[in-house]
Amino acid sequence: MSTITGNVVNKAQDTNPEIPAHVIASALAIIAGAIICFIGLVRMGRIVDFISLAAISAFMTGSAINISVGQVPALMGITGFSNREATYKVVINILKHLGRSKRDAAMGLTALFFLYLVRSLCNFGARRMPHLGWSIVTIAPKKRANSLFLARYPETYGADFSQGFKNAAVPTIDTNIIKIFASEIPASIIVLLIEHIAIAKSFGRVNNYTIDPSQEMVAIGVTNLLGPFLGAYPATGSFSRTAIKSKAGVRTPFAGVITAVVVLLAIYALPAVFFYIPNSVLSAVIIHAVGDLITPPNIVYQFWRVNPIEVIIFFAGVFVTIFSSIENGIYTTICVSVAVLLFRVLFAKGRFVGKVKVHSVVGDHIVDGDGKFRDKPLDPQDPDKAARNIFLPFEHGDGSNPQIQPQSPYPGIFIYRFSEGYNYPNANHYLDHMVATIFKQTRRTNAHSYPRLGDRPWNDPGPSRGRIEEHSDKPTLKAIILDFSSVNNVDITSVQHLIDVRNQLDRYASPDKVDWHLACINNRWTKRALASAGFGFPTPANDGNVMERWKPIFSVAELGGQNSAAAAAEYRENARELKRQRTKDAEGRRPSKDSNTVESASSDSNDFVQNIADSKAYGGGVSSRVVVVHGLNRPLFHIDLTSALQSAIANAERRGEYEAKGVVDDDDDDYLLFRLITNLPTYLIVVT
Repeated sequence: MSTITGNVVNKAQDTNPEIPAHVIASALAIIAGAIICFIGLVRMGRIVDFISLAAISAFMTGSAINISVGQVPALMGITGFSNREATYKVVINILKHLGRSKRDAAMGLTALFFLYLVRSLCNFGARRMPHLGWSIVTIAPKKRANSLFLARYPETYGADFSQGFKNAAVPTIDTNIIKIFASEIPASIIVLLIEHIAIAKSFGRVNNYTIDPSQEMVAIGVTNLLGPFLGAYPATGSFSRTAIKSKAGVRTPFAGVITAVVVLLAIYALPAVFFYIPNSVLSAVIIHAVGDLITPPNIVYQFWRVNPIEVIIFFAGVFVTIFSSIENGIYTTICVSVAVLLFRVLFAKGRFVGKVKVHSVVGDHIVDGDGKFRDKPLDPQDPDKAARNIFLPFEHGDGSNPQIQPQSPYPGIFIYRFSEGYNYPNANHYLDHMVATIFKQTRRTNAHSYPRLGDRPWNDPGPSRGRIEEHSDKPTLKAIILDFSSVNNVDITSVQHLIDVRNQLDRYASPDKVDWHLACINNRWTKRALASAGFGFPTPANDGNVMERWKPIFSVAELGGQNSAAAAAEYRENARELKRQRTKDAEGRRPSKDSNTVESASSDSNDFVQNIADSKAYGGGVSSRVVVVHGLNRPLFHIDLTSALQSAIANAERRGEYEAKGVVDDDDDDYLLFRLITNLPTYLIVVT
């Protein structure tokens, strides 16, 4: 931040020399502090998450190199050029004027060597004597102060320091001053946030505490709003001082009070001593302090192993900082990081997945579905007892074993998994890939299904007369299962794309309709949006006989467990109800099945739940209450891919049976179940 402020002040002095430097610095602090404080007060601190670790590392490394190179002329006693230019120009000028070095170089290089020597000894001592680590670490900050007074008779001394707060006053701010540094405000704000939030998060993870970015922004803003009244320029968190305090054992903010007292004593009691600090030694101290901010090669290699693209972003930021300026380096890394993020979202590619049967193995034991170990081999009569189905991409893009060949779920049924959410930027890309793959692997249900000859698209030649249709061995499209496990929110555009594709595929499969099964929906608002678009329920066929073609499958769960009091009470209630029904049957007053269906349709969902509990699947009754996981009025919303695939296969087979028979029995259980559910209120959602 000091470098940014110095650049702003130098530019202002070139264009407006009549304005004092401290006025420019104080005005910059007020404006930047006000903006950051406002962002914190409106609880928008999460915007700092748009600054990636690669951008932060590039900024720290580039700034450290820029500062270190800028201090080399003072370290060597070289003059005659500006050290505020681009870093590469400063390096060139140093090499050109290296022969003009003065005896300041001896003082500065000696101090720099002494600093690194003491640091190495302290680190070695801390490793060899961990019980004395705190005492050894406290020596490290003192070595810099001691090195300031090692040199005698240098060529150049420091500036003349005045005693106390000589510029303490109400800051001067007007439009003319703001116009001078208006273009530097974004970079100043970003630097303030990067330096503070980055170091706060880093040490928060080390010391196991969580920071609130909005609260930290308010702290930064208030600091920069009040500091200029005492002549301060923009201030933020310090990497080096924070690291030193952490190693020295600081645990509370009271350390800041002690630091402030020491600084006040230095301002009022030691200004005359500061004059005798050689500039070369002071440059050595600065170089030693910022050297720790340079990202070491092993960390860069770790970045490369995690994500090579971000390493390119890192080096791009460092190079721009060296060959241009710190501000341009910041803009470059942030803009490229956001561009990479948008590219990943825009060109996200979904995957078609297939079914794979797996077993869980611990040592030489096979784990059953209930978590128990099996010492015996698999039962040939029931090989699926200890197996479960998982779904893997066909192209093994997830890194799974390429020797495993996922099985197609069912002829004409496709399972498509979204990878990067599903919103308006990537909706078209997702669905284009899905539709293109479906067209390659299926055929039209009826190539002559267009009502009129003119309805056929001009680019669809259709089958030739007297010629057998090509690709007749391919299946027709029956159902699509969408895996929404990576989707949290949808929008109008993405849902409209889904509606358009549904209509397109219905025309492709005409006269049949394509069933859309949606699994693993994590957000109720996403489910609401999809339901409002007509998803979650079978699409009516052209003949209107959807209820005869449909076979509902629901996921149910037990409440309370077998040994709970609620389960026992429910069991007793079921027993009394069963006894009462048997009494009615004996007296001959049992109503007909049709009337029972009408009464169940007009009642609540407890009748349907009781029918499940008393069904053959549960042996005529269970000791715990059974409820449906998802809503009854949207049977094509599924809890997982397994239930979605079961429903899709059952409906596909049901459709084949219907087409073979052409009629449906009015006494069929599936038909009556459909009549029951379609008459339930639309607000009925039963969840566990």
